[in-house]
Amino acid sequence: MAHDPNISPLRLAVFVGSHGRGSNLFAIHDAINAGTLPAQIVCVVGSRADAPAIVRARNAGLVTKIVSPKDRTDPEYAAVLLRVLRGHDADSVALAGYMRRLPEAVVAAFPNRVVNIHPSLLPAFGGHGMYGEKVHQAVMDSGVKVSGCTVHFVDENFDTGAIISQTVVDVLEGDTAQTLAARVLECEHRAFAEALTALARGQLRVVGRRVVRTLLPSV
Repeated sequence: MAHDPNISPLRLAVFVGSHGRGSNLFAIHDAINAGTLPAQIVCVVGSRADAPAIVRARNAGLVTKIVSPKDRTDPEYAAVLLRVLRGHDADSVALAGYMRRLPEAVVAAFPNRVVNIHPSLLPAFGGHGMYGEKVHQAVMDSGVKVSGCTVHFVDENFDTGAIISQTVVDVLEGDTAQTLAARVLECEHRAFAEALTALARGQLRVVGRRVVRTLLPSV
C-alpha cells in the first residue's frame, strides 16, 4: 500500500497480559510490516518481564516497558503508565491480552484512542472475569449458534465502550471451547489491524454510543 501523505501513522503503545502469547500484538506488528497498517509500535507495556508476550516483543526488537500494578494505588499505577506513554510520545493505545481495567486517568488522557479486542459478540459474554477460554466455554454452555469477536473503544468499565466492529463466527456441531477459540482468534487478528487502520485514517467518529465510519474520498 502506498503511503498517503495525509495520514499520520499511529504512534501505538500495545498493552499485553501476563500469560498470553502475544498473537494479537504480532498480528498488529505484521500488518505494520506489510504496509497495510499505518502505525509504529512505540512501546509494549506489560506487568512482568517474563510474560510470554513481553519476551517475544523483546526478541523482536520492540521497546518493552514493565509497569506492575502491585503495591500501587490506582492513581499511582495510572501516573506511571502515563509517564511511559508520554515518554514514548504515544498517541494511541491497543489492549492485546491486557486483563486489567485500564485506569480512568489513562482512558481520559486518550479519548477514543484506546482500542480493545474481545473474543465474543459484545455485550454478550463480556465484563469482569470474562476472558480467554472462559468466554468460549460460556458460549458453548449457552447453546448459542454464533460467536465472534468485537473491537471497541475502551471506557472506564470492562467491555462497555463504543463498538467499532464485530466479526461473526459460527458455532459448529462438535465444537469445543478450544476449537471455537482458534477460529475466533483468526478473526481477531484481521479485525484488530483493520480497526486500527481505520483509526489511523481518521475514519472513526463516536456519536453517542455508536461508532460512525466515514469513507475515504476516492482518488
